Amino acid sequence: MAKALVILAPGFEEIEAVTIIDLLRRGEVEVVAAGLEEGPITGSHGITIIPDIFIEKVDHSEFDILILPGGQPGTNNLKADEKLLKWIKERFSAGRKLAAICAAPVVFHKAGITKNLTLTSYPSEREVFTDSEYLEKPVVKHGAVITSRGVGTAIPFALALIEELKGKAIAQTVKERILFEE
Repeated sequence: MAKALVILAPGFEEIEAVTIIDLLRRGEVEVVAAGLEEGPITGSHGITIIPDIFIEKVDHSEFDILILPGGQPGTNNLKADEKLLKWIKERFSAGRKLAAICAAPVVFHKAGITKNLTLTSYPSEREVFTDSEYLEKPVVKHGAVITSRGVGTAIPFALALIEELKGKAIAQTVKERILFEE
């Protein structure tokens, strides 16, 4: 079974995180939500979620993909975590899958992996990506890196992740079951 690691930082964007976790699980992907802190983590709109595990107890190499929801101050908290930045560099160097939505692609920039990447993000973060090809598309895939724009693109992003991990047929089945129309 494909395995996904979703990192939850204090101030994460709730819709993005829950949409990703929910739809991936519907697509029969094993999802583990890891908190940057131990215990419950409150998102940017006051919704508290209990992660499956504390990040210090996770081996990221056991997962097929590492996924970062956006939101603020969640993204800034992700950028400040040196262990996470190290994981991103390791995964990128090894050609392992990484994904981020909304403001979270700036964490990839902070990790030093965005040079010459084609990507997208929340529009206010665009100026960060001066060494990248920036596209205003809902979901952008470049090699093993998948990015998306924000809350309004969370469903297409999650479906793209399912397609990446489980194939087009399963992504299409999930899309039909949730009555998603583009």
